[in-house]
Amino acid sequence: MSVLAGLTAALSSGSVEIIDLTTPLSSETPILNLPQPFANTVGLSVSPVSNFDDAGPAWAWNDVTVGEHAGTHLDAPVHWITGKDGKSVDQIEPHRLVGPIAVIDKTTEVSADPDFLLEPEHFEQWQEEHGAFPENCWVIFRTGWAARGADAAAFVNADDAGPHTPGVSAAGAKWLAGNASISGFGVETVGIDAGQAGGLDPMFPVHSFLLGADKYGVTSLRNVDRLPVTGATLVVAPLPIVGGTGSPSRVYALVEKATVETA
Repeated sequence: MSVLAGLTAALSSGSVEIIDLTTPLSSETPILNLPQPFANTVGLSVSPVSNFDDAGPAWAWNDVTVGEHAGTHLDAPVHWITGKDGKSVDQIEPHRLVGPIAVIDKTTEVSADPDFLLEPEHFEQWQEEHGAFPENCWVIFRTGWAARGADAAAFVNADDAGPHTPGVSAAGAKWLAGNASISGFGVETVGIDAGQAGGLDPMFPVHSFLLGADKYGVTSLRNVDRLPVTGATLVVAPLPIVGGTGSPSRVYALVEKATVETA
């Protein structure tokens, strides 16, 4: 049996499970809100073209308006000034969007401190425990934040000082960008940077360092609690928007059933 035939058989039998990591996209899905004077993107709006009526008696279809960076979405290099001469979302090679998952679990720390930041030592400790990050891998930051997803206010977690959500320090972001094995970084929060990252140097360091190094981000992930620390494969499926700085995406994990049960 070929490798592909084996994978197809495993998917059919359920011995390889597909876990959907995508937040359902609706007009209520929380999106990133920047402070004034900066402009903001829009969420999802749906306008019917016809709905089995005089405008289309046998069919229903809609016009959809949505920001590139709404809901679970991919950040492409051209999203940030450090990557402005890099790839738009349609130019990212598909093989970079499929790769092994490395889960860094800081759920306990984040429950005690919503502003928790990953530092280089956290990535180094992970490698001491699990081995080097595999080639073309996606580092997924497990925080438990998706549990807040049904409550927009809790998900954004903002006060007068701005949003308070976990992320990565400037040193940690630089470390990620400098690791040749890493293709991307995924989070449960609304953006790949911490809520208070505007006050770091550089500001929004994950955007700055990763996108400038031809690496990618995915946000607003769900079901990360179901992933094993190692052994799963990520599949990110953005729309190939020509010139796009990002795209709402369907994100899946392929996980061997035995690995899921022992995670």
